[in-house]
Amino acid sequence: MKNKKIPLRKCIGCNEQFDKRTMLRIVKTKEDQLFVDFTGKANGRGAYICKNTACFETALKKNALSRAFGMKVPDEIYEQLKKEFTDEQ
Repeated sequence: MKNKKIPLRKCIGCNEQFDKRTMLRIVKTKEDQLFVDFTGKANGRGAYICKNTACFETALKKNALSRAFGMKVPDEIYEQLKKEFTDEQ
């Protein structure tokens, strides 16, 4: 019997790899729209962040989302992410 491969993604905060289903995905579409993808299946370029407040703070400080997408990330995205991290705890 073959073991199923677990898809890994790198966190933009801590640069460690985790199972992609345990992480939050932020997506940029071709129309330059940014949103948090809760399904993990939306079309577009994705950046992943692990569900850890310290990683979110690090990514925010390093401006990692803006670098990953090559554009300025609106404050609404950061607010939505901050809400997700406060809801987790």
